[in-house]
Amino acid sequence: MTRHYSLAQLAASIDATLVGDGECQINKIATLTQATDKDISFLANSKYRAQLETTNAGAVILSESDAKHFDGNKLVVKDPYIAYAKLAQLMDTTPRAAEGIHPSAVVHQSVKLGKNVAIAANAVIEANVVLGDNVQIGAGCFVGNSAKIGENTKLWANVSVYHEVEIGKNCLFQSGAVIGSDGFGYANQSGKWVKIPQVGRVIIGDSVEVGANTVIDRGALDDTVIHNNVVLDNLIQIAHNVEIGEGTAIAGASVVAGSTKIGKHCQIAGLVGINGHMEICDGVIITGMSMITKSITSAGVYSSGVPHSTNKEWRRNMAHLRNLTDFKQRLKALESLTEQLKTIDEE
Repeated sequence: MTRHYSLAQLAASIDATLVGDGECQINKIATLTQATDKDISFLANSKYRAQLETTNAGAVILSESDAKHFDGNKLVVKDPYIAYAKLAQLMDTTPRAAEGIHPSAVVHQSVKLGKNVAIAANAVIEANVVLGDNVQIGAGCFVGNSAKIGENTKLWANVSVYHEVEIGKNCLFQSGAVIGSDGFGYANQSGKWVKIPQVGRVIIGDSVEVGANTVIDRGALDDTVIHNNVVLDNLIQIAHNVEIGEGTAIAGASVVAGSTKIGKHCQIAGLVGINGHMEICDGVIITGMSMITKSITSAGVYSSGVPHSTNKEWRRNMAHLRNLTDFKQRLKALESLTEQLKTIDEE
């Protein structure tokens, strides 16, 4: 069901300065190029300012510096992208993961249910689980023995939460996420792999979001710990005993090896590989496809991925790379010869 908002209501909800018709009715958020007169749009990057001239949006969210370039209805804010995010939450039409407790759900009699807990079809909730108020468990989910899930947390379909995992409040887990699976622990005995049972847990704080098919392994002995307000994209591997600090975000298909500690408010791009048994300090930004092989002790931006080139350029560069040792030796020989000639000239 479509809801309608007056522009004045939207302005009040994000503490914006309203310029124009406060009674203008808004149905949804849209891009500047696709918006109709019933939509609100936003301009977060001034390089798209030219689109203000042709947009049909009923209103636009703008910064003070961009507001003068648009004559229609507008909401003027400090940060249009943050304002867009808040309006998107207000106008969100995403359905609930579950309504009530479905007859096909298997819920052990020892489970402690908070108020308004919803469990969808074919979910399995094992013994001694604690589900806080307003928790939503999607279809086909599994929550293992003695796990705890805090209030207002939502699990979409087919999420697996293993035994003794603890999840905080206001968290969101997308479909296929696996929390608390065994870490990669084996000893090698004369060529034969001997499994090491993983007896630690996964502890997840409040307001954490975990993407589809992301895996967080349980600790080998100590716990794997994800602190408050961490955001993990799809298809990420977090190995055993990793600790991720508050406010850190990691993009899709990145891998964090075991026993690594990542600090607060880091930003890690996609396809990054982080080696195990090291530390990354607070405030680090790592660009896409980087390989981190040693600890990072100073905040800043770090890169190691190689930008693309034509195949011809890449093959030539790789040929040069294979000859680096030879080039180095020749350079040293030339430097030595230069020094000898300089000595002769001075004499």
